[in-house]
Amino acid sequence: MNTSTLNKVLISNAGVAALILRVPVGLILAAHGAQKLFGWFDGNGLAGTAGWMSSIGLEPGYLMAILAGGAEFFGGLALVLGLLTRPAAVVAGFTMLVAIFSVHIGNGLFAANDGYEYALVLLAASASLAIQGGGYLSLDNLLAKK
Repeated sequence: MNTSTLNKVLISNAGVAALILRVPVGLILAAHGAQKLFGWFDGNGLAGTAGWMSSIGLEPGYLMAILAGGAEFFGGLALVLGLLTRPAAVVAGFTMLVAIFSVHIGNGLFAANDGYEYALVLLAASASLAIQGGGYLSLDNLLAKK
């Protein structure tokens, strides 16, 4: 990848609003990923998540649990730091899209009914970060200046 292409991925003219969006979204995603991967925060851990994913038809369950948990955990941490914000946001957004259509869509909009509203909000926030980048207060901009 040449420097020009890398700079297009890293540089963001977004202001402090990007920081305000990416930190809480990143923390939420990382926490959800930690539930799936490590069983933290009353999560099921990798084995439990893999079994659940298999039960809803996402096979192989173990691989799907690693992919979803990894996308959320590591993508969330990247968003908090503003490191590779655009790629991390795309991966997180795709993960939310899969969650919406594989788990929540049949339950309607509202989260109280296990609907898709929460995943939709995370998808929208991820899409926004994928478009605008991490903002000037991000590791991306620091790296782009070097």
